[in-house]
Amino acid sequence: MEPVCTTRQGQVRGRLRTPPPGTSAGEPAPVAAFLGIPYATAPRFGRPVPAEPWEGIRPAVAYGPTASKAPYAPPLDALIPENFIPGGPAESCLNLNVWTPSPGPEARLPVMVWVHGGAFANGSGSASAYDGSTFARDGVVCVTLNYRLGVDGFLHLDGVPDNRGLLDQIAALEWVRDNIASFGGDPERITVFGESAGAMSIGVLLGMERARGLFRRAILQSGGAHHFLRPPSARLITARLAGKLSIAPTAEAFAAVPATRLLPAQTELRSEIGARPDPALWGEAALNMMPFEPVLDGRTLPAPDCGVDLLVGSNREEYRLFLVPTERLDALTGSKLRATAMAYGLDPDRALSVYGGARPGATPGELFDAMSTDWFYRIPAIRLAESVPGSYLYEFAWRSPRFGGRLGACHAAELGFVFDRVRDPSYTPMIGERPPQEVADAMHRAWVAFAGTGDPGWEPYDRRTRTAMVFGAAADAGARSVAASGTAQDLRPQERELWEGLR
Repeated sequence: MEPVCTTRQGQVRGRLRTPPPGTSAGEPAPVAAFLGIPYATAPRFGRPVPAEPWEGIRPAVAYGPTASKAPYAPPLDALIPENFIPGGPAESCLNLNVWTPSPGPEARLPVMVWVHGGAFANGSGSASAYDGSTFARDGVVCVTLNYRLGVDGFLHLDGVPDNRGLLDQIAALEWVRDNIASFGGDPERITVFGESAGAMSIGVLLGMERARGLFRRAILQSGGAHHFLRPPSARLITARLAGKLSIAPTAEAFAAVPATRLLPAQTELRSEIGARPDPALWGEAALNMMPFEPVLDGRTLPAPDCGVDLLVGSNREEYRLFLVPTERLDALTGSKLRATAMAYGLDPDRALSVYGGARPGATPGELFDAMSTDWFYRIPAIRLAESVPGSYLYEFAWRSPRFGGRLGACHAAELGFVFDRVRDPSYTPMIGERPPQEVADAMHRAWVAFAGTGDPGWEPYDRRTRTAMVFGAAADAGARSVAASGTAQDLRPQERELWEGLR
């Protein structure tokens, strides 16, 4: 019999699915999937409000529309899982998906809500890469969601609310709070988890009063509370994009631009920042090259007593995703490396001495990867762990065999391991055909344990021991058998100390 659950808007009918096998013996039991449930609606550039009620039982058996977006630029389009499901105006993307092993209010299972990444301009929660059936298989109710992206979600426009994509995420979390018990979830045990822009979104939600109390735990993968635009920088971005489109920098003018013009212009904007990263032109976006980000007056780390358990971390060689496939790794010069160190606020002589001393024979491109990985991802993760006592820190270190092994432990390489879907073909271009299941077992198990109990299985981080779990620490790109994980104390301390007072 097809499962039916009741929400405040009406009843929804899902389908039973058999998830991939886990570590336990035997065939896993079927789980129920409910796809494309509307959680909110919104006028163009407006605040989301709860979705309209419906009569009867609504089919929830297919993914709903995704946010309006342009494809990833080559060569990333071949490496990062992405899909687009059309469905009308941008606001129609406000839908979510639920996987549960036990529909009904009796189960009271932990809940995990996934916020996808994509530089605030790409990605969706409606893709096989983020199929939540593996979490449901292991006793967790998993939710994935879509939110507005790019101009619709994050461009600063006078007279309309900022951070509309974040407001969408809050609306989705409010829907989860109000409805998840019907799907077997415990509204008192909600963990929000995300990667890249998804993790950066969570980093902002941790400091937003409206998001307070909507989740008990948070997992931030390769993102923190450091990436945002102050209003003056946001206005520069708006003016540049409006000039490119030959329109006034107003909500009304942008609303009149068809997607066929707007989306290519969004993509071109990011390319222009990369080609000429001048702060006078782009403000803070000149450093991270993301024109669409949360708009804030200033960075705020969560209070020590924020009431949210944190698991945060990064990948060891994040920036290689942006250097190796584009062949920039070998093209980077020593002068570019020094200029980047200065832009980050580092003393270039000291920085190159520290990073180079730990990597004898490293090329400028390899040192650029290490330094940029720290600025973008590792140091923000450490700062979050430092800010909330009892937080847990991890590092993903398994090195992909792709591109002759040079892609390494790059940005987004951990996703298939977290979702325990390393055999999903959408991950193959990034992690190859034989990724180690042992690493997926360890990482997925830790995420499930943290959602259930707040303890992923190792010691919390503190300033004395600085304990971190390293996943795939002893893995070799071609290894058949790997050491799945192991703890370490104070990874690369000299490099960490370079950023004190700067990042």
